Amino acid sequence: MADPVWSLHPRLKADTIALGDLALSRLLLMADARYPWLLLVPRRTDAVEIIDLDDQTQALLLTEIGQACRALKQITPCDKLNVAAIGNIVPQLHVHVIARNQGDATWPAPVWGIGSAVPYGEAERDRLIKALRRAIGLE
Repeated sequence: MADPVWSLHPRLKADTIALGDLALSRLLLMADARYPWLLLVPRRTDAVEIIDLDDQTQALLLTEIGQACRALKQITPCDKLNVAAIGNIVPQLHVHVIARNQGDATWPAPVWGIGSAVPYGEAERDRLIKALRRAIGLE
């Protein structure tokens, strides 16, 4: 299903931890412990906007966004889920799914451009990865 020449944008690769591949998307965890933050990157060459995907592929992306949302809702005590496909810095199509809490570092503002990423501790990162992989069915 993936394009044979598809590759992950270097910026996304540098800022994330790979969790695995869904039917359409590479699932990534943003390397920022301030927020449980997933990225879904459809493995489609030259996809910049959601409308660059055909209708069937758009529907699959929406299904995968739902999986990511349900997983974060299940394993985090979030008050709100933020879902966005912005791409102003990284042109490769990617969808952010972020678990937000009223007491988090930037609430109620968006997470972009405020402060610096906080690295995960190894044990915290490993627990979160395991829980996410289990909740999404990647184990």
